Amino acid sequence: MRAVLQRVSAASVDVVEEGARTRVGEIGPGLLILLGVGPTDTAQTSRELAEKIVNMRIFADDRGRFDQSLLQTGGGALVVSQFTLFADTRRGRRPAFTEAAPPALAEPLYAQFCAALAAAGLAQVERGRFGAHMEVALVNDGPVTVWLDTAAPAGGQAP
Repeated sequence: MRAVLQRVSAASVDVVEEGARTRVGEIGPGLLILLGVGPTDTAQTSRELAEKIVNMRIFADDRGRFDQSLLQTGGGALVVSQFTLFADTRRGRRPAFTEAAPPALAEPLYAQFCAALAAAGLAQVERGRFGAHMEVALVNDGPVTVWLDTAAPAGGQAP
């Protein structure tokens, strides 16, 4: 799995279908999580990544140091599926997405990841709609953006 975490003051996601826009998720302070699922990911990968994220100390304490986690701050999480995190751009000018998990594997793992965030103690876990065309809005706080990659390199184990 690959995740891009953006610490936000607020974030929302709208689904756009047939010209109509519908808000499907919205949070105040917390994390916007762009989540990509790879073909070797499992339920265990999903749980482990969720646990790492909710405990990652990327929120400031009263001295301004990164010393608080999402759990400690009581912030929300907005999770948006993002297969493009597995883009292969090594050749040509059009990215290939063959390294992303197929929807039949990715969608259940995306749902399991969201459930694992809630099970870890987050009071608010919002999500986009898997496979839909979405518009994501955010107010990046800091800005603080962190990239996590649990994906196994070709022919090897995850680091």
